[in-house]
Amino acid sequence: MNTPFSWEVRGGRSIGPAPFCIFGIVNVTPDSFHDGGEYNSVAAGIAHARMQAAAGAHVLDIGGESSRPFADPVSLEEEIRRVLPIVEGVLEDCSDAALPWAVSVDTYKAGTAAAVLEAGAHIINDISAFEFEPELKDVVAQYKPGYVLMHSQGKPDSMQVAPTYNNVIDDILAFFDRKLKELTDAGLPESRIMIDPGVGFGKTLEHNLTILQNIDRFKRLGLPVMAGISNKSMFEKVCGAPIGERENCTQATTAILAYRGVEVHRVHNVAKTHETLLLAEALRS
Repeated sequence: MNTPFSWEVRGGRSIGPAPFCIFGIVNVTPDSFHDGGEYNSVAAGIAHARMQAAAGAHVLDIGGESSRPFADPVSLEEEIRRVLPIVEGVLEDCSDAALPWAVSVDTYKAGTAAAVLEAGAHIINDISAFEFEPELKDVVAQYKPGYVLMHSQGKPDSMQVAPTYNNVIDDILAFFDRKLKELTDAGLPESRIMIDPGVGFGKTLEHNLTILQNIDRFKRLGLPVMAGISNKSMFEKVCGAPIGERENCTQATTAILAYRGVEVHRVHNVAKTHETLLLAEALRS
């Protein structure tokens, strides 16, 4: 049998132990690439979060700014206006001690992180590794949430212009080594950190495929590894699957990555992913 996944987040809570962890995406944006505009009212966002929880999400990952390539940035005030009511709404469902899932906010802004953590969020999912706003490092060091440390080469509005690496795996590993030291030196326990190599964030198709082919190399850091591949554009380039028709590619890739030891999966379709991961776990046992 495989060692169950477990991860410490804010307030002494743990995700797991469980055979895997699913981050259910809750986009409250008008322009996200997959479901932009579908859940960008407070009522729709809360309802979708509840649906993701009921489908088996361990974490509800709420985002108020699209990070698709060439997306326009959103102001601090607008991002807080979008995400804070959703965080508050889902946390009202039951007491924190009784929550069967945790609340994450997908943000690189220090101000947004502070607002949602003050409201009770457990995790910050940061695409920037605190490079866009260095103050974010101080916020996570203060509140000590679960923290997803993701690699991105550049900001969303420019990251896909001409991404280059000497060696994409070695470069990302060196980046994680440096960032992990900065975080732990600031006071965030290593046990609160998860890494995400950032498929699609400042990478060509070749870079993305190399990352997925060598995903086991990131395990040497001794931290949980997240796969954020749900409905990505790479599936159109590889398989000809347009937006809205990438679920089969998503599930096939998820199964392969899970079989190779990836514990954490950030997805749009939680119910199908739960089935996929149960099967992958049974075959690995």
